[in-house]
Amino acid sequence: MPELRVSVDVEAPVPMVWRALVDWERQGEWMPLTDVRVVGGDPHGVGGRIEARTGVPTGDGRHAGLLDTLEITGWDPPRRVDVLHTGRVVRGPGVFEVVPRNAGATVVWTEHLDLPLGRLGRLAWPLVRPFAAYALHFGLSRFRDFARRYPS
Repeated sequence: MPELRVSVDVEAPVPMVWRALVDWERQGEWMPLTDVRVVGGDPHGVGGRIEARTGVPTGDGRHAGLLDTLEITGWDPPRRVDVLHTGRVVRGPGVFEVVPRNAGATVVWTEHLDLPLGRLGRLAWPLVRPFAAYALHFGLSRFRDFARRYPS
């Protein structure tokens, strides 16, 4: 299962970074072309279910495109949240970690991807990986500013 890991340093207190990270419905403010909504369970505990849609804006604050369904499978505030992607295209476990660093934190985003399309997906991964890594890194770079402005 291929792994994708990106991280960013955030100059904000760990509790504030954690709250910003798990404010699921505001994730679209830092993850480009994405809107997120809670669809079931406790969004701040094991069993919570979330949908993220990435693609073309539809004009109503939503996006038409790739649907990523997730379930929270681990919850250890303010350090770690584990998710399981259960969609048709994006599948596999993911982890968001907040690691204390000096007066701030490092956010580490790890995805273990169950690639679609079998052998074709495995063959295409080396070509797709740099774009996927860039998208996650770009989102986390925007998250750094989002977290610094997040209400304390």
